[in-house]
Amino acid sequence: MTTSDRFVLDTNTIVSALLLPTSIPRQTLDQAFDIGLVIVSEATVAELADVLQRRRFDKYVREEARLHFLATFTRDTTLIAVTETIIDCRDPKDNKFLEVAVSGEARVIVTGDRDLLDLHPYRGIAIMTPRDFMNRP
Repeated sequence: MTTSDRFVLDTNTIVSALLLPTSIPRQTLDQAFDIGLVIVSEATVAELADVLQRRRFDKYVREEARLHFLATFTRDTTLIAVTETIIDCRDPKDNKFLEVAVSGEARVIVTGDRDLLDLHPYRGIAIMTPRDFMNRP
């Protein structure tokens, strides 16, 4: 893969990467940054920011550390302007990941969400779990 490869990681994958530093989702996040661009949209970053501010994560990671992670993540990602509205996912909240992937010409969407995984492939974009991402050739 070249550095022009673009990847979309859903919110659960990113949150898991933060909460579980030796996990497959964390390895996936690190590898995606190492081999290409992680792309986001305003909507995906807004959802991540909202989730990371939830008090239920206080027992795992201090809010200050979560906000630092968010700042670093957004600094290191590439913001894509969504150019197409998509309504193909059975869970409407997941359409934002399809939109950023299509608009940003992503190669892969990484998710554990069955609503997205069932769409694989979507317009030529692979949709796979973090484990499958790590095990691909």
